[in-house]
Amino acid sequence: MIGSPPSTRANRLAIDGGTPVRTAPLPWELPGAHWIGEEERELVDRVVRAQSPFRFYGPDPQHMVETLETEWCERFGHRHALAVSSGTAALTIALSALEIGPGDEVLVAGYMWVSCLSAIVRNGAIPRLVDIDATFCMDPDDLEAKVNPRSRAILLVHMSGAPGHVRRISEIARKHGIPLIEDCAQAAGASQDGTPVGRFGDIATFSFQLNKNMTSGDGGMVVSDDDHLFRRIVALHDLGYARNAAGRLDTSDETCQLWGVGARMSDLAGAMALAQSRKLRAITGAMRGAKWRIREALSDIPDLTFRAVPDPKGDSGPFLITTFASAEICTRFVDALRAEGIRGPEGALSCLTMREWGLHWYFNIPSLTHKRSNARDGFPWTHPANAFAAEMSYDRGNLPVCDDLHDRSALLSIASKLSDDDVGDIILAFQKVANGLFNR
Repeated sequence: MIGSPPSTRANRLAIDGGTPVRTAPLPWELPGAHWIGEEERELVDRVVRAQSPFRFYGPDPQHMVETLETEWCERFGHRHALAVSSGTAALTIALSALEIGPGDEVLVAGYMWVSCLSAIVRNGAIPRLVDIDATFCMDPDDLEAKVNPRSRAILLVHMSGAPGHVRRISEIARKHGIPLIEDCAQAAGASQDGTPVGRFGDIATFSFQLNKNMTSGDGGMVVSDDDHLFRRIVALHDLGYARNAAGRLDTSDETCQLWGVGARMSDLAGAMALAQSRKLRAITGAMRGAKWRIREALSDIPDLTFRAVPDPKGDSGPFLITTFASAEICTRFVDALRAEGIRGPEGALSCLTMREWGLHWYFNIPSLTHKRSNARDGFPWTHPANAFAAEMSYDRGNLPVCDDLHDRSALLSIASKLSDDDVGDIILAFQKVANGLFNR
């Protein structure tokens, strides 16, 4: 209101005409991108100078991908690690390594990323949706209720940077003899009770796409402690065969003649990923520190419910998820936060309601709800071995907790380079909006 004293305008919510907490945008979310510097440049330049961007052979191979894999195993305690071209490719390879195909169901939570479902369907299997719980990850009770004789794998996604009840899910998988794949795309560097993600199941996948905790632009990793599975993983990520000591394909081994997907990581991407992996602990430490400072400062606001994180020390920290009493309050709160300046640069996804989180929710994926196919014959939905799924629906309404949390929750991206002032402004804006909306 024109003529109001400054103190009145400061207390009034910006969405109602008051003075915003801040006007400068928060940093982009993209965790690893903020840390790209001379270390990445030096390693990439080394590959360029050697004129050898292919990992297996060339005039002067620099072995960046091989070094990345070796250091990844040493850092996180895996027996085997294989860098690949993307997290999506990693999921496809993992399912193929387990020989998943028509007639099989893969259990997966309804809050995930479309790549999870894409990998299952392209392998010819059927996704069986499982509900989530307050961790925003797979609900172990619903998982156990949905295990059936067709269950051939559990795809457990460590959503939004932190694992949920991973130990219990691992126990269910072992109890039923079902392989467990951990999708760690959003959780590189996370752990639970001291055990890094990726070490609870049979195979784990990671993504190094730009939005992830570390990045090579695109890229990923597959890890496994099983020698037989890893041998298949190596062949599948390449052209279906092993390679000899010279890096050339060896088709003579009849026990390893498969169909590969050509998802090798180049040594250029490997150089980027290697430099980023050496910074991963610092990146996740920065996000975790900022996120939990914010959570602690807001913990006395009873109208805010925070996502359950079983082990905060193992949270990699890229997202703060809050839940409200109703969808209307959630929308109003997020709109008010944005008006207070809690938003990123144009194009960033910094402060959202979960209803704006698109293909992370099962019923927002048209290819799933309409059972689309890449083939003229409708494969895999029309495959005779998948006839049991003919009446299966993926429309909203199948997973009540997913549906409810989708409506009432919001997400704030925690940039990896938040300043103390940024953190202070976020806390102040949340407190100001809570005071304004909840009359405190």
